[in-house]
Parts: sequence; structure tokens; C-alpha cells
Amino acid sequence: MNPALQDDLLDDFSLEMTGKDVPGLEAARDSIPPGTRINITFLAGEDTATRLTAARAVKRLGFVPVPHISARRLPSRPALEEFLAGLAADGTAENVFVVGGDPARPEGPYEDALAVLRTGLLRQHGVRHVGITGYPEGHPGIAERTLWSALTEKAAAIGAERFGGDVITQFGFDVDPVLAWLEALRTRGVHLPVRIGVPGPAGVRRLLGYATRFGVGTSASVARKYGFSLTNLMGTTGPDRFLRTLAERYDPARHGTVKVHFYTFGGLRATAEWITGFRHAATAGTRA
Repeated sequence: MNPALQDDLLDDFSLEMTGKDVPGLEAARDSIPPGTRINITFLAGEDTATRLTAARAVKRLGFVPVPHISARRLPSRPALEEFLAGLAADGTAENVFVVGGDPARPEGPYEDALAVLRTGLLRQHGVRHVGITGYPEGHPGIAERTLWSALTEKAAAIGAERFGGDVITQFGFDVDPVLAWLEALRTRGVHLPVRIGVPGPAGVRRLLGYATRFGVGTSASVARKYGFSLTNLMGTTGPDRFLRTLAERYDPARHGTVKVHFYTFGGLRATAEWITGFRHAATAGTRA
């Protein structure tokens, strides 16, 4: 493994939080590098005020807020305008992440993220950088062909609007499909930077639950690839093996610009401290 390349992958990592995680961010602030990009999810049950308050807190604490916009959760165009106007008024609208969202049926006029991108409202409200989703291991409810078509169309829309942009992937446990997907992405002419989604340190039982929900592998395959034992479901595990393997096999010439995005599952401080420890261990290994 090249420790320097491993460290480069973790340079400028990003984190994810919910609107209700502001106290956790306050507690973790000294463990997170200033200027870190922090995505703020768009969950059901959280209102506009909660999301705007979270974005303001991220900015106040010296980080870069990246509010999510969930297309299928938007009840109307005025609701989208209200949210964007609130972000603009707070100075937190420059970076957003646009996702289709979970509802089986749209709650309003927007079928998918591309529909939001095509409204023209993002530019009008001061958005300059747009993140979009990628699914290296597929999506349990969307055909692979549809996923690729949507991704290439969204990338084209970002280019046409002259936004900066990146792709954040759904988290996975296996490096092989991630690297294959990156090569396929570049072959299709999409050269946006990619942030590979990985789970922060979390309980084994919880990780397996998410893996089942998102269709990224069986319990046995996840345990084998990720490096934990199914005999200790009460334990906690981090993405150590995944990141080391990614660093070993990552080739910038084939895979393009790649960084890491951590899904924290509410554990912002635990994730930030894990990252610091992991990087220190890599540096110590280099010196040895």
C-alpha cells in the first residue's frame, strides 16, 4: 500500500449529518478540520426550519454546508423556492446536493434530481456547486441502465449550467465494484470528482441492517469483504480494510479524482476521531 496515496484519498474528506445533529457537530467541532464539507440530509419528518438551522450551524462552526434537496419529497415549486431563498438569505446556498429521494411516488412536481436541476432555480438562488448521486453496487429499485442514463444526464446538466460538481456514491463494503464503476463512469465521459461513500465506525448489527436495506450484499459477503466477524454482532467496526484496499488499487489515470465521504450515522465525533487515528497510523507506518 502507498500510505501517501491513502492520505491523499482522505485529504478533503466530507461528512454527513441530519438536521437534528447540530449538538453532535458542536461536540465534534475540534476534531474536524476547518473548511470540511458537511452534507445535511433532507429527511422526512424534518421541516425547512430545521434544515436551515443546521446549515447555519455548519457555517458558523467554520465548515462548508452542503444542504440536500430531495426531489421527490418536495411538495411544490414554491416549497423549493422557499428552501433555496432561505439558504440564500443565510449565505448557505453555494453548495447543494440534489438527490431523487426515497418516496415511491413524488410528493410534488419533481420526479427526480434532474427535474430539479432543470428548473433554473438553483442558479437564481446563488448555487455554484451541485453534488449528485452514484450507485457502484446498483439500486434495489432502479435498473442499472436507468441509473447510468440518469447520472450522465445530470452530469451534462451540471456542465451546461456551468456549475462545479461532484458525485457522492452510496456507501458500500466492497472495493471491486467501486473501482469497476469508476472506470465505467470515466468511459462514459463523466469526469466530475467522485466522493466514495463509506460508513463511519458503527455497530456491526447496524451496518448489516443498512447493507440489507440498500441491497449492497448479504451479511456473509459483507463480513468477508469488510473484515469483521458475524460472531460478534455487538461489536463496532470501521472502514479500515476498505480504505487500505482502495488506496492500494486506486489509479488516478483510470479512476479520476477521488475523495472519501463518510456516512456518520449520527456519530460525527466518533467518525472524525477515527479518521484522525487512521491517518496517524498510516503516517507512523510510513516513518517506520
